[in-house]
Amino acid sequence: MMNSVTLTIDDIQVTVSPETTILKAAQQAGIYIPHICSHPALPPVVTLKPAATIYQGKRHPENKKPGLEYDGCQLCVVKIDGKADWHRACNTPVAAGTIIHTSTPELQEFRQKQLMSILAKHPHACLTCAQKEGCARFPCSMNVPENERCCRLFGNCELQRIAEYIGIKEETPRYVFEDLPIIKDDPLFERNYNLCIGCTRCVRVCREELGVAALDFVFDKEERVTVGTVAPTLGESGCRFCTACVEVCPTGALLDKEEYKGAPCQNACPAGVDVPRYVRAIGEGKFDEAAAIIREKIPFPAVCGYTCVHFCEAKCRRGQLEEAIAIKELKRFAADHDTGLWKQNFRKAPATGKKVAVIGAGPAGLTAAYYLAVLGHEVTVFEALTVAGGMMRVGIPSYRLPVEVLESEIKEIEKLGVAIRTNSPVESLDELFGKGYQAVFVSVGAHRGTSMGIEGENSPGVIDGVDFLKEVNMGKKVKVDVGDRVLVVGGGNVAIDAARTALRLGAKEVNIVYRRTCLEMPASKEEIEEALEEGVKMLYLAMPTRVITVDGRLKVEFICMELGKVDASGRPEPVAIEGSQFAEEYSLMLKATGQESVVPNKYGLEMGRGGRIKVDPETLATARKGVYAGGDTVSGPASVIEAIAAGRQAAKSIDRYLGGEGNIDKVIKEKETPHCLGREEGFSERLRSNPRLLPLKARIHSFENVGLGLTTEQAISESQRCLRCDLRLGIGKPILPPRKKLWVEFTPENVGQVPETEGIFQLLDKQENIIYIKGAMNLRQSLREQIELYENARYFTYEEEPMYTKRESQLLQQYITEHGQMPEGNREPDDLF
Repeated sequence: MMNSVTLTIDDIQVTVSPETTILKAAQQAGIYIPHICSHPALPPVVTLKPAATIYQGKRHPENKKPGLEYDGCQLCVVKIDGKADWHRACNTPVAAGTIIHTSTPELQEFRQKQLMSILAKHPHACLTCAQKEGCARFPCSMNVPENERCCRLFGNCELQRIAEYIGIKEETPRYVFEDLPIIKDDPLFERNYNLCIGCTRCVRVCREELGVAALDFVFDKEERVTVGTVAPTLGESGCRFCTACVEVCPTGALLDKEEYKGAPCQNACPAGVDVPRYVRAIGEGKFDEAAAIIREKIPFPAVCGYTCVHFCEAKCRRGQLEEAIAIKELKRFAADHDTGLWKQNFRKAPATGKKVAVIGAGPAGLTAAYYLAVLGHEVTVFEALTVAGGMMRVGIPSYRLPVEVLESEIKEIEKLGVAIRTNSPVESLDELFGKGYQAVFVSVGAHRGTSMGIEGENSPGVIDGVDFLKEVNMGKKVKVDVGDRVLVVGGGNVAIDAARTALRLGAKEVNIVYRRTCLEMPASKEEIEEALEEGVKMLYLAMPTRVITVDGRLKVEFICMELGKVDASGRPEPVAIEGSQFAEEYSLMLKATGQESVVPNKYGLEMGRGGRIKVDPETLATARKGVYAGGDTVSGPASVIEAIAAGRQAAKSIDRYLGGEGNIDKVIKEKETPHCLGREEGFSERLRSNPRLLPLKARIHSFENVGLGLTTEQAISESQRCLRCDLRLGIGKPILPPRKKLWVEFTPENVGQVPETEGIFQLLDKQENIIYIKGAMNLRQSLREQIELYENARYFTYEEEPMYTKRESQLLQQYITEHGQMPEGNREPDDLF
């Protein structure tokens, strides 16, 4: 190794670069040195100066030891041959030829004393309890006060692992609860200062890595580190709420209110779009890079930017401060400013010679076609309508999704070589297989409105909302004049779109009737708000029961509803109120209560509830070989992004079926390591930037796009509101001590080393499964007796325990709880048959 040094650690020769610390050199060699202040994401602690004062909620501790500096936990000290003093492994660089010892008896004794001082200010009764195995902390059979027990991390706590590795001395003093502040009112995470051990990791990650410096520390009169915020609240302290501090905390002092599993916005996106990365790119003014990042996961960035239901925003953690990031609008901004940079790193695989047919040119079908073409397959899309796009084209009005925006993205798919045949319905799958297609993806959508099941719903003047929107969006003349007063039945986006379209066609009054309340409406919140702004009226907690034609107009009879118990949809079930009937007259009634698929019988596919095709949920494979299905025809009416996700899933499965690896994810823009956030006063109070809208008067008289998007200034400002939750993913996990093997081989020699005292032993087989648990007055004698009785026992472990009968019962009960039965050797003979 060029420019390297070689040294010896615990009799192991190690070669590393000269700037490596002893701690990292040991880790590279697989040697564990205990440490609690060190973390792989943080630079070594040399010394750290305290603040003059900090805040812990209403508590305001001041530094009691001017001139004193924090110099680490001292657990990582090692002995270097030829040097009198011990050295901290975390900040001592390696030197060629040195011989280092990491676990001499003297070092172990010193670490136990250091650990004693750490545990003195942290609840630790559970760590030394004889009944800790399998204990859930509540209730406590030892009657330990609750505030002296370990926190909910017990069993998965870094400090616990280190303490068990080093060993807790019997003379460790009992923890005395100090009743320090426990702050639960702030968003995202809780702070329990009673659990803080003063390792300063949170202070250092906030200050040194992120450049925020919202946290600091002081010394109390006993020279103990006390951590807190630099101002009375997190917001005033300049906190960016990235929760990196929670990630590095080795105890439960800082805890997420909800388990962190990565950036929630990205996790919520059905297609897995890397939201944090493209939002960050916009904030840095790299708009074309943002577009490239979005295109790594979806072929319709602009369509989603204009129409997405944005599940991501519902999960955005900024929403717990005030309002979520305007992620959908930022996606549109990126798409609107796409210069085609994504094409520079885009590569299509060589032709495979395999042919795939896709039935339906909606978002699911076109997405599957796109990725299959990228993988080198020959793809043909068959569309029954005269235009491609599915519900994106015929179901979403142009005031929400301009036709040219959709057509531009469809053209990019065609440029890959995907052939789209419109006005080409497919009646038989056998015909496709007969033409040499090796796989078929059925994505015919859900274009037929469902029946309401009421008298008169097929009367002239009653139209399905999806048919109404299709006729308007395709430029056809609507069969029935909208007239002066329109009723729309339903609460989804189709209902809202139909109502707003009716206004634009000249209706003087449009009413939406919905059987629940606004809170349960499945339509997008902003669509509801815009409809109300435009003059659409809402009638909640009512539903039609009959339609009668009177003198060319529709007389619709209603009944009022009230909300009952929660039903299968997760919403309160509407219940009719007896005697609450009323009637109204309308010129047109649009039904928008649901949609269903129409799948030809000749496809020979197994169908499920609601006319949906049955598929394997993991692969989207139907019962017929080589046939896959997805989108609304499988899920029922859903969103564009959910259909795109189904198309992605289908492309993976079909590629594997055709002999490929199913890898459709392409990195178009190389990922960059997140950088320093920096301090920003008032960050937590920055308000959301909302897009400009077409003036109200101009809206209802045309189909011009209502949303005008964010300005460049707005987009950059909005992107910079992001909390950067994804930063935690780059921090990494601490290096934990190896779990000590508590058992040894079951041999006469090893049994001879066991003390002749009372206790409990366990026998294990060669797979290290427990097969026998037994208490004994004389451990050594009892174990010797078992050697001949248990030939399948390969290992054993024991505990010296005066109250062995009680401990035996505890271990047996724990085993039964975990395995549902007694260990094999403890069972009565009758239990074995």
